[in-house]
Amino acid sequence: MSRDGPVWPTLPRQGERRDKRTRERDRERERAEPPRARSERPPAPPSAAPGDGDAARVRAPRRDELRVFGLNACLAAFAARPQDLRKAYLAASRMGALRELMAYCVAQRLGYRVVEDDDLARLAGSQHHEGVVLDMRRPAELALEALLARLDPGAPACLLWLDGVGNPHNFGALLRSAAHFGVAGVLLPHDSPLALSGAACRVAEGGAEAVPLVRLGAGAAAVGVLQAAGFSLAATLPQPERTQSLFDATLPARTVFVLGAEREGMRAELIERCDLRLTIPGSGRVESLNIASAVAALLTTWTLRRSGESR
Repeated sequence: MSRDGPVWPTLPRQGERRDKRTRERDRERERAEPPRARSERPPAPPSAAPGDGDAARVRAPRRDELRVFGLNACLAAFAARPQDLRKAYLAASRMGALRELMAYCVAQRLGYRVVEDDDLARLAGSQHHEGVVLDMRRPAELALEALLARLDPGAPACLLWLDGVGNPHNFGALLRSAAHFGVAGVLLPHDSPLALSGAACRVAEGGAEAVPLVRLGAGAAAVGVLQAAGFSLAATLPQPERTQSLFDATLPARTVFVLGAEREGMRAELIERCDLRLTIPGSGRVESLNIASAVAALLTTWTLRRSGESR
């Protein structure tokens, strides 16, 4: 005891006493309950391997690129222009058929990805991708003078002039026939929206790489340039009036077959400047053939005439 009186122990304040009792109860409860497993974060998903990535996030091709799809179209594009390859996407099932292409990508440090069929369909915009899609640099279109300079001046040659044609599938089928018969070039008007597309390349089955495309200049000068190079222009028309049967006509050794759209036909001023007006006779049960079938008939007949002359 001090001189000032007894010294009493310091008592906890009411709130502190309550906190202590609460902590003791919590400890007793923890001892009575079975231990709980520690919560764990779910494992992070594995990162995609270089060949398995989500193709939906792949950039769209640039304006100077062409997205080619279909096995034969891609094989032909790679064989003709390997230096134009930018990137390849393929299904695992196509790795055997595309061994050479994959080895080229590795050697040139170009990207290729093995992806699922759904990814290929999104890339191609079609279910008809056949297990492979290539991003290629778009081939340059020629000027008419450049094409004519390639040709032997005295040799037979056949050209196709497409006036108003716009369907890419018809274009692809037409290119396939043109490649089969050795057409020297396909001429496109300066204002035509028609150009190579992935769909046209697939339908052409490699023919798009074999036939040069020529973009004509504005105006009517192309007709004179072709005639000066020894070509005769043959307009192909569905109406029998003022036309000659393809099967009876004399087809010059250097012929340009001029074809219009199936419904609209070709421009009247172009018809007037053609040297021949041809029709393909039929049963009359339909108005005419579609343009791809018409081209096959025209080129078959022209080739048979050249074969007969060489005998």
